[in-house]
Amino acid sequence: HLEYGGTYEHLESGKARLLLVVPVTFGLIFLLLYSTFRSLRQAVLVFTGIPFAVTGGVLALLLRGMPFSISAGVGFIALFGVAVLNGVVLVTFINELRAQSTAVSEAVVQGCLTRLRPVLMTATVASIGFIPMAVSHGAGAEVQKPLATVVIGGLITSTLLTLFVLPTLYAWNEGRNTPTQRAAR
Repeated sequence: HLEYGGTYEHLESGKARLLLVVPVTFGLIFLLLYSTFRSLRQAVLVFTGIPFAVTGGVLALLLRGMPFSISAGVGFIALFGVAVLNGVVLVTFINELRAQSTAVSEAVVQGCLTRLRPVLMTATVASIGFIPMAVSHGAGAEVQKPLATVVIGGLITSTLLTLFVLPTLYAWNEGRNTPTQRAAR
């Protein structure tokens, strides 16, 4: 029989581990979101940051002409955490405003304006921290470049989601469920 070894064998075993780790990571992130918000809708709302982050990471890999690797997979996992964190920061603040009897649309606008700086700072600091890895050429660059590329590209798209799409989805979702909207139905 034919059996491959060396780097190829390591790649295959790493992919098999990622096929287990990534779904477990998604599940844990979702459970933490649900326990934070105590709402399935809001957990799903914040979880929408992950597909946008993945899109940015994949596009960044394509633009740089890099294949998917194990280090890129690890970069995606790190990216999920930052993307979700930004969503949690924004939605938590909007919920606090709503608890003070602020209207949905006003809470969303005020929340976005107030949390703009923290969301941008989180994404910018993380991106700047990964730039040396993304442009490295020395020893270990083949591991560092894909990881940093995924994180930087994913943070760009997930930050745009957090600042523009997430508030829109929040207003649409929560606006449908206010007492006056339910009474109108």
